[in-house]
Amino acid sequence: MYFLVLLLVLWIEKFSAWRRHIQQDGFWLRELAKAEANPRMNERPWAILALLVLLPLVLLALVLLALEPIAYGWLALPVHLLVIIYSLGRGDVLADIGPFRDAWRRGDTQGAYHVAERDLGLEADEGSDLLQQVQGYQLWQAYQGFFAVIFWYALLGPVAALAYRLLALASEHASAPALRERAEMIRHAFDWLPVRVLAASFSLVGNFVGVSRVLLHELLSWEISARHYIELAGRAAAELPEPATGDLGVATLDALWQLLVRAAVLWYAGFAVWALLF
Repeated sequence: MYFLVLLLVLWIEKFSAWRRHIQQDGFWLRELAKAEANPRMNERPWAILALLVLLPLVLLALVLLALEPIAYGWLALPVHLLVIIYSLGRGDVLADIGPFRDAWRRGDTQGAYHVAERDLGLEADEGSDLLQQVQGYQLWQAYQGFFAVIFWYALLGPVAALAYRLLALASEHASAPALRERAEMIRHAFDWLPVRVLAASFSLVGNFVGVSRVLLHELLSWEISARHYIELAGRAAAELPEPATGDLGVATLDALWQLLVRAAVLWYAGFAVWALLF
């Protein structure tokens, strides 16, 4: 059933607008704001995480436990599907970087700087640095919005996928430094394995020697962030040239996207083989 859910996720992502309707974070974010404003809880970040992350996971596990024995587990399929779609990243990476691509292709570095700051939340002092930041943004958003979610779903099921997204929301939207720090710490633990699996996938569908040379000494490092790790892996695997304006710079973004697509095909092929064998 897991592989069927993953196929349905791709179909829904490509051919429907369900994702926008399902990914409604308003209620959860309001509860986060209330918890942070509560004098009894604002100094207890672990209690807030237990309430806003652990409690929904327990409720989801109970629902799945009740549904899976019925009709050979098929009643649980819609729940799996809804949870995975909700757990995917927010926004559309290609649409988000579209205005930047247009400005960069025209050679309008100043305009590219403004749209990157407005749409992507990026800042850079020099044009070449800005292009590298956008490359990193594209890789990170694809990883945390898709690859990390389906990795944990395939490995541990919908509860783990939902846990990843709720931790991401907490780390991105928490205003209390202590709460954000703890959410980021747990999320870092969640990222450690899938980001290395994706980097290994990049080496198989891209430049194996380049990825090995850049990341072999960081393979077991706990200190390096997942974002920095995947940026290094992506640039090495795609063999990106030095940053340049115009079509040459935009071509590097296309090369990274094709790398991500090949890695996704590799993952789905692996999931298919796993489903057939087990």
